[in-house]
Amino acid sequence: MSTNNTQHSHINRQITLRSRPVGAPTAANFHLQETVVPSPAAGQVLLRSLYLSLDPYMRGRMSEAKSYADPVALGEVMLGATVSRVENSQHPDYQAGDLVLAFGGWQDFVLSDGTGLSKLAPGMAHPSLALGVLGMPGFTAYMGLLDIGQPKAGETVVVAAASGAVGSVVGQIAKLKGCHVVGIAGGADKCRSVVEELGFDVCIDHRSPDFAAQLAAACPKGIDVYFENVGGAVFDAVLPLLNTAARVPLCGLIAHYNDTALPEGPDRLGLLTRTILTKRIKLQGFIIFDDYGHRYPEFLSQMSNWLKEGKIKFREDIVEGLEHAPQAFIGLLEGKNFGKLVVKVAPDAASNA
Repeated sequence: MSTNNTQHSHINRQITLRSRPVGAPTAANFHLQETVVPSPAAGQVLLRSLYLSLDPYMRGRMSEAKSYADPVALGEVMLGATVSRVENSQHPDYQAGDLVLAFGGWQDFVLSDGTGLSKLAPGMAHPSLALGVLGMPGFTAYMGLLDIGQPKAGETVVVAAASGAVGSVVGQIAKLKGCHVVGIAGGADKCRSVVEELGFDVCIDHRSPDFAAQLAAACPKGIDVYFENVGGAVFDAVLPLLNTAARVPLCGLIAHYNDTALPEGPDRLGLLTRTILTKRIKLQGFIIFDDYGHRYPEFLSQMSNWLKEGKIKFREDIVEGLEHAPQAFIGLLEGKNFGKLVVKVAPDAASNA
């Protein structure tokens, strides 16, 4: 892969899907190519990417397995949300310099007819937050917890991947609702941050040999809401602790995204379904913009207020340079990120020679 790490005004670097991964993705699955920067026709805008969001769902889109959305085709640019600046506009609703939330993908420039673009405040101090706490991850946390989880004061809420972009916000909202919040994360540093910086009551390292026992001790009254981001052994430890009428928003299953076959060990389906039936548990998956897109303004208003009031804290893990996106994404699936993973594609809208 090329080592060119400078954004130019006349070269469009693109990272495409070279091959479909078998198991965990590797650098060989990606290809960095250079193309000519396109020119907008009437009704189009040319967008320059400033920040690129990297998210676990992208692993599913690299696969041909049937899912809620079409896979990325071989040779196509990897998809992803971006904070972009309008470089050249032939569209009546946009002017050069406008900052927008787009779906530009893993590339420097993209043409748009305006569909799906959202204007951002021109003086936004931290525009990358539109990809995190004020964007899809924050929206996912907000709706998944409040609409599906419906936490009540005094209840116990357990959050998987608690130091991540979604889980970190879930736990803080649960605390605002008066809940006892237990986080689950990988490593002592992440667990310490979840408690000391984010305000969770407890955070347990899922790598600990006695993880299940620690989780049970942290939830003496059982679990009323479990926000699922992980699956695997973490869910195995959670299942017996779920209370009658517990709610489980099913957001992600990162422990299984690289699976090539069913996991080894006993068939857990019978135990799961029996627990759901006898404890009358609500387990619901959701696709945030498909299911809740119409409620985004409600979320944005509330989350913006919480941020201004200092009630929600948010950590970003920013990687410099588009060429580092593949390795950063591979690390994301391995749990190496600490907070919302964002690639800083360009420092600003200024053209480079």
